[in-house]
Amino acid sequence: MNKFLIVMSFTFSLFLLSGCAPEVGSKEWCEKMKEKPKGDWTANDATDFTKNCIF
Repeated sequence: MNKFLIVMSFTFSLFLLSGCAPEVGSKEWCEKMKEKPKGDWTANDATDFTKNCIF
């Protein structure tokens, strides 16, 4: 039972933290990506940035 509660509390914490990230393609997300070093971008980040922030 204790393991279940630990897992559930961890999952709930991740759920709450993920709600704080801006939506991909939003103005806030584009600004955040412009500030993030290009070496830290994933291939998906670069593709999404090109689709949503450049075109």
